[in-house]
This record gives sequence, C-alpha cells and structure tokens, in this order.
Amino acid sequence: MRSTAGNAQLALLLEVAATPKPGNVDRHRDLPDLRFAHFMAGAVGAREGLEMAADGAAVGPAFERAVEKMAAQQGGNTQFGALLLLVPLVRAAQQDLSRPVAESVARETTVDDAASFYRAFEHVDVAVGDPPDDMAALDVRRGADAVPAVDARGLTLFDVMDRSVPGDDVAREWVHGFDRSFAAAERLAAADGPISDRTAAVFLSLLAERPDTLVATRHDEATARAVTDRAAALHDADALETAPEAVDSFADDLVERGINPGTTADVTAAGLFIALEREAVDV
Repeated sequence: MRSTAGNAQLALLLEVAATPKPGNVDRHRDLPDLRFAHFMAGAVGAREGLEMAADGAAVGPAFERAVEKMAAQQGGNTQFGALLLLVPLVRAAQQDLSRPVAESVARETTVDDAASFYRAFEHVDVAVGDPPDDMAALDVRRGADAVPAVDARGLTLFDVMDRSVPGDDVAREWVHGFDRSFAAAERLAAADGPISDRTAAVFLSLLAERPDTLVATRHDEATARAVTDRAAALHDADALETAPEAVDSFADDLVERGINPGTTADVTAAGLFIALEREAVDV
C-alpha cells in the first residue's frame, strides 16, 4: 500500500504522463526548455517536502522544501502550483481528506507559513502577474525580501492566497475549499479506461469550463478564453473518443504557440492525488 506522500508523488507523475493535455508537457510533447524528464525529476525531488507534510510539518516549510528539491533539475519550474495544492491536501489526509478538513488546514496557516511560501520563490522562477499598487511590497517575485512586509502586516499564507484571487486559480482553490480539485477526483473516479486516458479527459473537461489563469497571466484574458472555448467545443463533441486527432492537433497548436494551461494541470494533479488517496482509481 502506498503512503500518502507516495500517492502525492504518483499524482505528479501520472499528470505529466497523461496525453494529450493541450499546451502542457506530456509523454509525447516537450516545451522548448522544459521536458518530460524534468517533470519526472521534479516529482522525485518533491518527495521530501511531501513526506514532511505527511509527517505533520507545517504547510509553509513543507511546501518550501518540496519546491527547493523539485527545482534541483535543469528545467526550472515544473510543479510549483501543483505542490501548492498538494501540500495542504497531504496534511488534510492525516485527518480526513475532505473539503472541510482541507479548507481548515488552509485557514489555519500562519505568518511563518507565508514567510516560507515567499522564500520558495528564491528557488525557482514562477510566472505571476503584477500586484496591485497597495501590495507592491508583497510582490511574491521579491522572495525573501518581502518577508518583513508579510510579518508587519501579520498575513498568514491563507491571507496571501485570498489576496491573489481572482487572478490565480491555484489561490482560488485555497479560498474555495479546493472545490475543483475534489470535482476532478470525482470525475476521475467516474471515468472509464486506463488512468492516463481518464486524466487526459478530466484535464480537457477542466480546461473547457474555466479559462486558465496562467494563460491569462502570460498572454491575456482573451487568449485564455479562446483556449477554453476551443476545449469546450472538443469536450462537448467527445472528441477524445470520436476525433482524437482533433485534440492532438489542439495540443500541438498550443505548444507551438507557447500557450501553456499550467494551472489546469495543477488542479488535475490535485484531483489525481485525492482519487488515489481515496482508492477511487486503480493504477
């Protein structure tokens, strides 16, 4: 039987192995500077931080350790957002892996957890939008230099996530009880076929229902909406079953255009962990 940390690590591996996931690295597609092997190495490295969370460590330090070790490969940021979802979910699993408990774990984070979150940005470059003027001192891109402002304002990690909505859908998961992560787990459990096929189908369903905030940050909201509209058309037509070449074409097109719905992949990884931990899917 796998441990909770083992299920979280496996979720990272299953997410990147599933194909097609339009715009994302998968076992058939690399990005110019970010390859499939980088994601596998990132998942292996992150294990130490995931084990810390499973052993009861605070969310912030466990997340920082996971990111630090994840970043010990040559590709850079592979799974920052996924780990930001997985670490509190791993902590919740020590009590009960449910939305109320996961939400409680998030809300009970501390100022020290927020400081660790900011220090995690010292280990890897993460694409984020510009903060509002009144939050310039709290810009996560400042890394550890922002910690005094975090301390002065008494902001917990949940507070930081709350201030990051609506521009960041990983933060939205924290604030809304990980609702899409749990929904993804339910879809994975209800789907048919091998786990790789289920994962690709759930990814497409998530992308079809909500514009990806990473795409909006790196490009613009119109591009994010256009990607979602195209995914919705394919999902509604059940294209993975009836016209898989159309989904492959969509995947290749996004990669060629440098459009990466990475937040959707993060939520997919979180859903995989929940489904694995609940033994709702077989691997």
